[in-house]
Amino acid sequence: MSAELTHPTIKDGWFREISDTMWPGQAMALRVKKILHVEQSKYQDVLVFESTDYGNVLVLDNVIQATERDEFSYQEMITHLAMNSHPNPKKVLVIGGGDGGVLREVIKHESVEEAVLCDIDEAVIRVSKEYLPEMSASYKHPKVKTHIGDGFKFLDDYKNTFDVIITDSSDPEGPAESLFQKPYFQLLKEALTEKGVITTQAENIWLHMKIITDLKKACKEVFPVAEYAYTTIPTYPSGQIGFMVCSKDANANVKTPLRSISEEQEAKLYRYYNKAIHSASFVLPTWAAKALE
Repeated sequence: MSAELTHPTIKDGWFREISDTMWPGQAMALRVKKILHVEQSKYQDVLVFESTDYGNVLVLDNVIQATERDEFSYQEMITHLAMNSHPNPKKVLVIGGGDGGVLREVIKHESVEEAVLCDIDEAVIRVSKEYLPEMSASYKHPKVKTHIGDGFKFLDDYKNTFDVIITDSSDPEGPAESLFQKPYFQLLKEALTEKGVITTQAENIWLHMKIITDLKKACKEVFPVAEYAYTTIPTYPSGQIGFMVCSKDANANVKTPLRSISEEQEAKLYRYYNKAIHSASFVLPTWAAKALE
């Protein structure tokens, strides 16, 4: 009989997400039905468990990355805010996002000819294929190509290539730290075509205003258009996560979708994103808008 899996974040049937640096003084907890996978990859601690109410949960370095119940709100928003701010996205690059969720959203756009994913950790892709089938089914799509490696180094080889680049990274601690700094955005800009658009995971207004203001400043120094938007998602710290949406085109207005589909089509394709929420996601509470001015 195989030994039962254990993990230090799981005690008395509950997973606890505690970070004294990223969200001091608060924690997120989910009830655990069964631990499915525990692994120390080359880069990070990888945990998958089945929860009682949120389906399967992917955890990297003790931080929730995706749950089957609410992942769509994040994947749809980080993807379609960028995709629908570009007039005709044909080549798309996803950096990080090894769970496949962003890829799944990218290939919903008929204009896309090629979707490339670059993730540093093969373990995330392998584990997601096994335990998050709804998200990782996108890997089988004929337009998808996968590259295992450092996004920073990968970008260096591409100039004027991608119409949209989506950075679906973990928090700026450990493997993703460099993805929040100005040299990275410089590389992104060079890898984009002339009206190119990026979105990048940009933390939470309640917890990370210093990170967000620094990030917006770095983006503004590189891109003529850089705006902050957010989505709601119960299993991310404080139930909310933001995105920087930037365009190489000085005349672009990323707050209004350039391309849209009928409401019937929206209802078929999306569970969270729609035309109205695209614009609404840039409307910030007064204090947050002030801080980001």
